[in-house]
Amino acid sequence: MSAPPLSGRTVSVLGAGNWGTALAALACAHNDTLLWARNPDIAAAINRRHVNPGYLSDIALAPQLRGTDNFDEAIAHACRSRGGQGLIILGVPLAGLAQTCARVADALGRHAAPRPAIVWTCKGFDQETGLLAHQIVGRAFEATAAPGMGVLSGPSFAREVAQGLPVALTIASGQPLVTDTVTAALHGANARIYASDDVIGVEAGGALKNIMAIACGIADGLDLGTNARAALITRGLAEMQRLGVALGGRAETFTGLTGLGDLVLTATGPLSRNRQAGLAIGRGHPPETVLAGGATVEGARCARAALALGRRHGVELPITEAVCQVLFEGIAPRRAVSELLARQARAETPPNR
Repeated sequence: MSAPPLSGRTVSVLGAGNWGTALAALACAHNDTLLWARNPDIAAAINRRHVNPGYLSDIALAPQLRGTDNFDEAIAHACRSRGGQGLIILGVPLAGLAQTCARVADALGRHAAPRPAIVWTCKGFDQETGLLAHQIVGRAFEATAAPGMGVLSGPSFAREVAQGLPVALTIASGQPLVTDTVTAALHGANARIYASDDVIGVEAGGALKNIMAIACGIADGLDLGTNARAALITRGLAEMQRLGVALGGRAETFTGLTGLGDLVLTATGPLSRNRQAGLAIGRGHPPETVLAGGATVEGARCARAALALGRRHGVELPITEAVCQVLFEGIAPRRAVSELLARQARAETPPNR
């Protein structure tokens, strides 16, 4: 079967990990797509064998997807779009976002306008500063003319996206040209793309749901039952919403894909690293051993930052506090659950006045 016709739009995905590879596989169906890999062997394997040997290695990639280990080439590619605005997707973890953005800003300075849109996919709060991703990106571009920017998020496991299974994602930006660009590039038979202008709400939901997924995993590891899991998901969503609104997000965002949708997936899905970490801890494995394993547990990385933000804004985060106690303060999981249940009774929602 021949490859589908390309739109003429150029897309560069920076970062050939699981999520970067998956998004490149999605984008290349309709766009001239280049995937930048730090490792030249990975770039060569993508071009010659149509597989990423380091990540999702058992999934065949489309022949039209190309790889490169040349960062400047990847930036130049996104600047040569002939089918609408070009697009750069930052498929890097939050810890590497600032450095990558600094490199992008430097490279874009060597290219004439029009500039490609830039979107990021990482989720979390910076461990040291508590900053969300859009704040980190903004700092990286504050000394130069910033391109259109936004965050791409939603309930999605990289493996399923790379396999071509259905997915729904949200692109959030205050600039309609960015949401239009991402929608045109990624919306198709297997992917539905929804637009939002609530960047803070989308990012806060993506960060906080990982903490709640650890809590649900711990409860399941303790064999507390599906009633307990439902309670944690419901009250976890309320906790996410409280802090997200205090940070400047909108309450309704947390009932959508990047709030409730992402929470349900991450708290119950078998591919969730955060849930798996919680399961292991609930079954008796020491938290420090679990967190030192090979897979990054995003919820653990941002839990203390989220708790500090809650205290700064006067927002109660009992589930987040319990997760921090288990992960970092030596509190036994069963004791943390007991203390959660022993909290003073309260109304579920504020009474009407």
